[in-house]
Amino acid sequence: MSKLNIKLRDPNEVMKLSRLGSFHQSKLSFLRSFIREFKDWEYKRNIFELDKDGYGVAVYSFEKNKRNYSLICFAQYINPNERSDRVIATKWDAAFVLHDGMPTRKDINRLKENVPKQEIGRMSYKELTLSRANKSVRIFDHVVNSLSSGNQPDKNLLSKVGYLYRTTAVYGSGKFGLADRFRIKNRKEIYGPFRLEMMLVYLVRQFTFDQVNHIAKFKNPDKAIKLDENIARNLGIGNSTGLGMAPFIVNHPTLLHKWIYNREKALKDIRSIETVNSDEFIFFKNCLAKSRSIIDTWLTDSQYQNKKINSLKSDLIEFDKFIEKDCLIKTKYLWNTIYLWVEKNLKEECIEYIVSMMMEPYDKIIDPLIGNMSSEEELYFSIPGHRKISVLKTILEKKYQPIIKINFKEKNSTSNFWFISKNKEEPRVANRYEEHGAELEQPLAIARDIKRLYERILKTNQSETVADFLLNNDDLRHVVRRAFIADQFPYSEIQDNTIGASLMPIDMLRLKLSFFGAVKFDPKSDKWLRINMYQGAPLSHELKNSDDTWIYNSLN
Repeated sequence: MSKLNIKLRDPNEVMKLSRLGSFHQSKLSFLRSFIREFKDWEYKRNIFELDKDGYGVAVYSFEKNKRNYSLICFAQYINPNERSDRVIATKWDAAFVLHDGMPTRKDINRLKENVPKQEIGRMSYKELTLSRANKSVRIFDHVVNSLSSGNQPDKNLLSKVGYLYRTTAVYGSGKFGLADRFRIKNRKEIYGPFRLEMMLVYLVRQFTFDQVNHIAKFKNPDKAIKLDENIARNLGIGNSTGLGMAPFIVNHPTLLHKWIYNREKALKDIRSIETVNSDEFIFFKNCLAKSRSIIDTWLTDSQYQNKKINSLKSDLIEFDKFIEKDCLIKTKYLWNTIYLWVEKNLKEECIEYIVSMMMEPYDKIIDPLIGNMSSEEELYFSIPGHRKISVLKTILEKKYQPIIKINFKEKNSTSNFWFISKNKEEPRVANRYEEHGAELEQPLAIARDIKRLYERILKTNQSETVADFLLNNDDLRHVVRRAFIADQFPYSEIQDNTIGASLMPIDMLRLKLSFFGAVKFDPKSDKWLRINMYQGAPLSHELKNSDDTWIYNSLN
């Protein structure tokens, strides 16, 4: 029997926003790979100076081979009417900074004056990432009151939210004076994407457990008990996130390619396995069964998201019937057979769910890919000005087929524009025909600009060089660069119109969050949502003995 020649999936299909917005966490997700990479680091709680109400300073650290990363936490009292998840907020229940090394008292005093201020404070090159968070007040108070009276909190109530705090931003890479990426990018332990952000969030989670235990003990010293570890383990850190995430995946094309390509390569390699042993298949089915029980905890008021959840549930019922066929395990290229059936019979939400689940038995396939999830983007910034316009035309016709077919003379094709808000310098999207400010549009309408480029190229002498073309068409330099990048990196470009009337910005957020490892997508509009991170993750003292299936742990 000849080997199957299984190809990577077509970027023109994979890179559609509806498909990208159906991605789920997987073994490639950053918080899962962070846990694997840092499980043998030495964890410590170095300082814990909170008053009876839980306000004060705490420091946590990871250390290995003389390298140390420390989270410094500042918890403060705020009035209930000051608590907001919106980016315009100026006060938070707690603020955090990840420090390079162990902070001195001088460092802590300096940061105490700046970290709680967030954007209007200033960090130094010693600080790596910055964040803030608010309590889920109802859940936080319930846990404190239960523990102080000698009882564990209500698991059912906790499962509906899944966290004690939710962050509203995690900043890095030079923002507000933080260390620029060039200072730390060559450190092997944090070469993977967002390693320091994942570390910060993990340590914040531990702080939330320590804080509720501390407050409960002071509230009732004689009766208070500690939060049960099984309950703590199944609480994560929430996050409220909005449009600030969306431009990232547009502005970092080679990095986006690396993320998608490695996911696609994992799928291709798994589909290419000729003989699947029963242990691998049973492992897959066990992970799938555990994950199924968690879907019922995905609670949201969003009709859009509930439609996706219900679609996933109904498709998984059909999928279960298919994989329970006795003859299936004897099939050559079992995973390919499964995938082809899934692609033919199920909808996008479930297709991508199964793609993620298929990775679970295969550490040997996934682990080498994890080291290839970053990109040295500056290497691909130069435009090959010596190339002919005919070459660029061919690239556009090959790499942007869905885009160059869009009619941008129709109002529906240009309904939206992206801009940067004046107050917080955050990305926003507005209706071009109903709101003012389109003259401030950011260069994020890639599809429209690619079409403009294509139309101008059609009127240009095909033997002209790209350099000569740009002398008179400098307004399209950004998409000329992107086209040459797309020629090398086929998964670098969203094959959809990011300013069209049908745009669902939340698909762009969900794409990025799935690679973070987020679960429980809870949209509050088409522009922002809440999620959960690290729910089910091993506690700090369990890291060394943890396994990678913790993501499927559940309160139930």
